[in-house]
Amino acid sequence: MNPASPPAVPDYAAHAQLKPTRLLTSEQVVFFQQHGYLAVANVMPLEEIPEVRRIYDRLFNEDRSKTEGDLYNLAGAKEKGKKEDIAQILQPGKYAPALLETQLVANLKAMMQQLLGPETHMVGDHAINKPPHNTKATPWHQDEAYWNPAKEYRGLSIWVPLQPATKLNGCMYFVPGSHNFEVIPHQPIGDNPLTPGLEVVPGSFDFGAAVACELPAGGATFHLERTLHYTPMNQSDDYRRAYIAVGTQFERPRATARKFPWQERQAAARAASKVT
Repeated sequence: MNPASPPAVPDYAAHAQLKPTRLLTSEQVVFFQQHGYLAVANVMPLEEIPEVRRIYDRLFNEDRSKTEGDLYNLAGAKEKGKKEDIAQILQPGKYAPALLETQLVANLKAMMQQLLGPETHMVGDHAINKPPHNTKATPWHQDEAYWNPAKEYRGLSIWVPLQPATKLNGCMYFVPGSHNFEVIPHQPIGDNPLTPGLEVVPGSFDFGAAVACELPAGGATFHLERTLHYTPMNQSDDYRRAYIAVGTQFERPRATARKFPWQERQAAARAASKVT
């Protein structure tokens, strides 16, 4: 392999080599199906948390030169020489294969199948690192707003904090039952089409029914592709580290195609920025 080329995308769907050591209860599965989200206090061995955290921190620091091609500023346009407001690495498992060999991932793959069925498989991962005393929230959005509008999906995301997740440092919030909605109007964060992140159009939805899900390190939240979710700014003295695993039951062409105008705006802005 050319030393300058990025590593190959791993086989996320591969069967886990380790047997799961934690599974969901039937009550938890029912809650997820009814509300579109779930919070679980522990999904991994406590002794594994420090090692996963070391791998995670290395990707954002010592190995940054390797991950640069998949490292983005979720809250704004990426600027050379400027620290990201909210740093996100896509496919960290590509740069740290040891992540995918953990008991954590073995447990998450089994839990995905409990929630969506035996055909469900992991399709990717990402990592979001929110710095201390950060003034940027991750705005309300639905994951499907990022995806191909010509397809229909059944998928879920599993959000694992590597330190306690609290209201102070940016735990997950959900709107119960919002998985039953269609994809509602979104826009690029701050209405800047060069920003990769999306947000629900301000003022278009009432989030008064939202619930916060505080968790210990090594816990997890689970949510479906249309479940509205958000994390506030990190007002603590430490980074708020989250590892996210993504799974899908199916992905297939829609009978009736849709358009997501926010995606079209972003694509046009990216193309224009390359020309100039």
